[in-house]
Amino acid sequence: QVQLVESGGGLVQAGDSLRLSCAASGRTFSSYAMGWFRQAPGKEREFVAAISSGGVLTYYADSVKGRFSISRDNAKNTLYLQMNSLKPEDTAVYYCAMSNTRVPITTSSGYGYWGQGTQVTVSS
Repeated sequence: QVQLVESGGGLVQAGDSLRLSCAASGRTFSSYAMGWFRQAPGKEREFVAAISSGGVLTYYADSVKGRFSISRDNAKNTLYLQMNSLKPEDTAVYYCAMSNTRVPITTSSGYGYWGQGTQVTVSS
């Protein structure tokens, strides 16, 4: 079965950086677009970033554009999210997800597989 395991979360101060990783197994990783979503306490899950199966196309939420960078290493079956200039409002549980298409998707309904999430907390 498909497994997505996130890592790299933690507690940081505003302005710091973090890199999240998502290790995938159970499916041909290089065939599918991947995405990152996040959910803050009391809020709905929201789109953060997505990347095409080959890594050429990327989409970002306006709130993270210019600060976050999504990438993937298909040889290692791993997805990354580099987060720079972190803000307190970035505090959330971050989830990686695998879609059923090659083209990146910005809506959660386009993803069939989800990781368990990793907590990111940014203090002011």
